[in-house]
Amino acid sequence: MKFVIGSDHAGYEYKTYIIKILENAGHKVDDKGPYSDGSVDYPDYAHPVAIEVETKRSDLGILICGSGNGVCMTANKHQGIRAAICWNTELAKLARQHNNANILCIPARFISKRMAGNIVKAFTDVTFEGGRHQNRVDKISC
Repeated sequence: MKFVIGSDHAGYEYKTYIIKILENAGHKVDDKGPYSDGSVDYPDYAHPVAIEVETKRSDLGILICGSGNGVCMTANKHQGIRAAICWNTELAKLARQHNNANILCIPARFISKRMAGNIVKAFTDVTFEGGRHQNRVDKISC
């Protein structure tokens, strides 16, 4: 599977950790930055990640910032994006299974790196169930 990932300065350390997890699992990862922990503006990284997923150049995206809110709000401005903030594995599974989420947003200041890794694994290990959920997902875009 091909992933695209981005963060802000608060999520930089988590981003590098998650890239290693994904690559060790055999996935391809496109890192949209940043490439250091210096202060940056999260939309500068969330938009490129959303575009990659929206245009299907990547299968799934991952965005990380301090709260998860900023990157999630930014990504969800794109029509084809269903970004979800997840702070535990159950939310990550349900975001994929019921909402067909295509971008995972992680709140780095509120969970451990280990939990972030577990969330990424949960998000990638399940698929959209379709069925009764498809009708709801079809109603999301404006």
